[in-house]
Amino acid sequence: IPIGETMRAMEKLVAEGLVRFIGVSNFDVEELKEAEDSLRNERMACNQVLYHLGYRGIERRLLLYCAEHGIAVVGYSPFGHGNFPSPQSAGGRVLADIAKRHNRTPRQVALNFLTRHRCIFTIPKTRSAERTRENSGGVGWELTEDDVSAINQAFPVPDHDIPLEMI
Repeated sequence: IPIGETMRAMEKLVAEGLVRFIGVSNFDVEELKEAEDSLRNERMACNQVLYHLGYRGIERRLLLYCAEHGIAVVGYSPFGHGNFPSPQSAGGRVLADIAKRHNRTPRQVALNFLTRHRCIFTIPKTRSAERTRENSGGVGWELTEDDVSAINQAFPVPDHDIPLEMI
């Protein structure tokens, strides 16, 4: 189904009161532009995309585009595909050091880092109340510039555009 046709159908659902907002999943910049151009009466609310320390490709263009257009970015799988940096890895040690200084866990540091831009939030999967409590500790505090620099060095943004990944 063409994107334009889908967006017009979504606008109809908003007009009928069946949905409140229009969002998409796994749209790169070009698809978002097409979707936005197709909307006549509504605005794009959000784009749900894969985003974790090991996959920061959205920071090259997509995150900036969304911020400039008032589109929230919903980062799914913020801990990767079950491959969150192990404590023994170089990146895991960076997260652990930062966590210790802030009296947090490495996962809380990762969530804080990933949500440092005001247009982005993450949706970490959890199966326990304990993990939910831990995840909630990823907000309400700020990393230092040195922390952000260390994380950027351990988990760099790709130096070239890469296709949008999804799981």
